[in-house]
Amino acid sequence: MSRTRTVRTWIHVSIGTDVDRVLSPTDCHAADHIRRVLETFPGVYTGIGAFNVHEEFVSATIAGSVASLLDPALDSILAFAGSVGLLVILHNDVDVPSAKRGSPPTVLEQMHALVARHPFTQIIWAHVGVGRVVWPVTHHAAKLETLLRDPTLSNLSFDISWDEVAKYIADGNAGMAVTASLVNRHPDRFLIASDVVAPENARQYYRVIDIYRPFLDRLTPAARSQLLRGNYERLFGAARQRVRAWEAAHVRSAPDEP
Repeated sequence: MSRTRTVRTWIHVSIGTDVDRVLSPTDCHAADHIRRVLETFPGVYTGIGAFNVHEEFVSATIAGSVASLLDPALDSILAFAGSVGLLVILHNDVDVPSAKRGSPPTVLEQMHALVARHPFTQIIWAHVGVGRVVWPVTHHAAKLETLLRDPTLSNLSFDISWDEVAKYIADGNAGMAVTASLVNRHPDRFLIASDVVAPENARQYYRVIDIYRPFLDRLTPAARSQLLRGNYERLFGAARQRVRAWEAAHVRSAPDEP
């Protein structure tokens, strides 16, 4: 899921300046635009993202109405993605910034319901819901375990990229042990890659993996292989095949899959 490997395969939604028109998850016409992009550039895209719904300080910068997991526009985007086979990366904090420790997470139930409403859409929850000022909630790993064991959420995977996430997972033996045990029990549901705040050079992109090395050493060889590469290849490979098949059926000039 490395940004350096996939940036040209993503239709970007919400704020950003990477490629294409910037969309908002509150835009009821967003799904129509995504369709037009696929029809205009067949053979290019594999996924859409990143959605910024409830995300620290980012949500306030999104144009239009306030983004919400309950917005019908978001449902229309996810439904279209599922019908095409597009992977979705969703940024959504598990709680509000600097929430009181021990309080119930504010949007976890909404996130659960959103993913369950779109069983045919492969969704990657970025950063397991935490960030610079959004801390892991009480029993965070146990709450993730509940989602992972729910058969209605088999389409949900988790991204643990980002140096800001690594500081929670790799800081201290207790956190590493709990998270490593979770990944070892569910090795097909986690992905990791380079994701760094304001990097000044290429070396900083790779530094996040160095931070994670003590954590990676706690994984079984099979789980580590799936986390670092296998799950990426499986999810993106399947998405690429589905999207190319959709294009072949809907776009006259769609190229054959190499």
